[in-house]
Amino acid sequence: MTHHPAADPGGDRVDYSTVTEHTGNLVTREAWESMCSRYRFAGELVRGKRVLEVACGSGQGLGYLARRAKLVVGGDLTPNLLARARRHYQSSIRLVRLDGHALPFPGGAFDVLLLYEAIYYLRDPVAFLAEAHRLLGPGGQLLICSANPERPDFNPSPFSHTYYSGDALRDALEGEGFAVELWGAYPVRSRTLRDRLVMLARQAAVRLRLIPKTMDGKVWLKRLVYGRLVPIKPEVDEGVATATVSLPAGPAPGFQVIYAIGRKR
Repeated sequence: MTHHPAADPGGDRVDYSTVTEHTGNLVTREAWESMCSRYRFAGELVRGKRVLEVACGSGQGLGYLARRAKLVVGGDLTPNLLARARRHYQSSIRLVRLDGHALPFPGGAFDVLLLYEAIYYLRDPVAFLAEAHRLLGPGGQLLICSANPERPDFNPSPFSHTYYSGDALRDALEGEGFAVELWGAYPVRSRTLRDRLVMLARQAAVRLRLIPKTMDGKVWLKRLVYGRLVPIKPEVDEGVATATVSLPAGPAPGFQVIYAIGRKR
């Protein structure tokens, strides 16, 4: 799962690139497809719009967004992640170092904001939600994607603070003036004996704290469990998508990923 924080007071002292899936990292094919599908999910919503991605990491999704949107800006807290994005995009996309708790743009500057796999790194997620509401024009949309803490083999990332369940994320967004839709993606697999064994092994590793803390450290474990890995490309693929399921109120342990769309009232 991708981890690239929007901001964290005092975050200058933390190198988030160690827990971020960035260009060149080796990951499972499912992880790469999940990264691609996050931007495919946003594809129609950003068409012709002014878009800000907070916590853009090394920028894999920015090119995809830019081919659809009127304007795209990418921002992240970690300088070396932004440097990777700048090496790829040069000056074609504006990149900004920013703090997700106090975004450096005027009110109403954007139509769509994205925060993918990063809300759990914020010390004060509600402050970010208030900032997102301020930056969005009338009817603007905030898209959040996050790991689901209700899944059986959930493993929190280092440096994380708060993981939201679907219900908690809905409540937080509604509290800041958003109308909310929730979606689940990537069902937790238990169809085959191998799926069940992998799930049990992962649960045991989480309980025993055997999962390495850094992305580099996880490579050997991923190879052992999943086999062949693929490198993260500088930009996501166009054709990769995954099905999503609308989530009603209540626990949703059957999905690995939660999407939320918050529409400014």
